[in-house]
Amino acid sequence: MKRMIRVLIRILLVLMSITHTSYADTTQDKSAHEQWLKDKFSNQHEQLIPIVAVADMFFSCNKKRKTDPIGYQIKELITVMDKDVLAEKLNTCLANDLIKSEVALNFGLLGCFHEQLATLPIQERQQKMQLVKQAITSLSRAERQKSFTHCVTDQAISYLK
Repeated sequence: MKRMIRVLIRILLVLMSITHTSYADTTQDKSAHEQWLKDKFSNQHEQLIPIVAVADMFFSCNKKRKTDPIGYQIKELITVMDKDVLAEKLNTCLANDLIKSEVALNFGLLGCFHEQLATLPIQERQQKMQLVKQAITSLSRAERQKSFTHCVTDQAISYLK
């Protein structure tokens, strides 16, 4: 979906550059299109963000702690699993760690970057995930939270329908 939006924006920009309208008209058209995109997808995107964050946390938590015997993929957790079941699974996996804990945040970062790097060749993905793990240990909580928020926001865009 993210690619489709980019293609639509590129097509719109090409069409706008071909026409001989004034700069003001072009800016107004672009603003109208951007507003249309926000209106169309904003609500859905906002609803997806917490589901994506929980899915990322559970994915990494389960990968490490193996509280569920099924090796879920993040996409499956987001698109198929009931959000209440997903939340219960995360709660079980985190055990004594709270969802706002350092541990949960770190699991979320690992899960989000795992999906962001999923298209890379295995060796390159492993190298980049090692860098992510190193960054997690060196960044402050605020920096990790900002990174997680940004990663999840971008990740959720790919699940818009």
